[in-house]
Amino acid sequence: MRALITGGAGFIGSHLSDHLLAAGHSVVALDDLSTGRHANIEHLLGRPDFEFVLGSILNADLVDDVVGRSDTVFHLAAAVGVQLIVDQPLRSLATNIRGSEVVFEKANKYGSRVLVTSSSEIYGKNRSDRLGEEDDRILGSPLKARWAYSEAKAIDEVLAYTYWKEKGLRTVIVRLFNTVGPRQTGAYGMVIPRLVAQALRSEPLTVFGDGAQTRCFCHVGDIVTALARLIDEPEAYGRVFNLGSDEEVSIADLAALVIEETGSSSKIGYVAYEDAYEEGFEDMPRRVPDTTRARDLVGFESTMSLRDVVRLVIEEHRSTL
Repeated sequence: MRALITGGAGFIGSHLSDHLLAAGHSVVALDDLSTGRHANIEHLLGRPDFEFVLGSILNADLVDDVVGRSDTVFHLAAAVGVQLIVDQPLRSLATNIRGSEVVFEKANKYGSRVLVTSSSEIYGKNRSDRLGEEDDRILGSPLKARWAYSEAKAIDEVLAYTYWKEKGLRTVIVRLFNTVGPRQTGAYGMVIPRLVAQALRSEPLTVFGDGAQTRCFCHVGDIVTALARLIDEPEAYGRVFNLGSDEEVSIADLAALVIEETGSSSKIGYVAYEDAYEEGFEDMPRRVPDTTRARDLVGFESTMSLRDVVRLVIEEHRSTL
């Protein structure tokens, strides 16, 4: 495989690079370093099977060049994290919509396979016990940044599906639920690295709302393994797959777990959503994926417990303090 990873210096993109290179493939990582980090891929620089290209997916000529040299595209580049979406909505929309248009246009030109990472935000306010890929989307006003982001990711999915249906482009759509592990930063609202950093600094652990909202956290290693398997599976083309853990935890209990594992003297501090983000911000009380489809097709499973994932993040943060 000659793989292009857009967002290749990001948290997930850098782990995917590691995984593909270990399997004997070559990788071109395209990233503008707006949210990705040079440190994430520093250990790969100088390898003959790895190339880093500094640039944006909004640069059509640059994307044409790197897609033209690849047979497979993992399209991960996107504005990510609730904080970034709220703070920079215009930039987020341009990256997530126009950038994806460019990537699909060039992939179709050269006949490259494309896997695009979407988000559990697609489901919006749907409170189903286990969110399945065919479940309805229930959204709030498009004038609120969170739902505008959901709409942008939906357009990405429509592009992928339409290119497959109309032009025969081999596309796979993956909806990622909360993914976590080493190299993830809390700078854009990612909860586990943010809580770990606060605990290690003996600061109050910030929990938004009442902390009763629940999420599921999957280790990045399980995610990138599934991405590589799905793009190689012809039955995956033109379809969408949930990827995530089914181990559910409230954010308050997650904060308590971080305090326990770090041995921190920190306390939990509760902050209203409107103080953390924006007036009228809406959060989901529960979001749990049904991953049966990915399990049946490529054997996907979440292999690492939440406690073990938290320990890995703590270990990384301690090593950098």
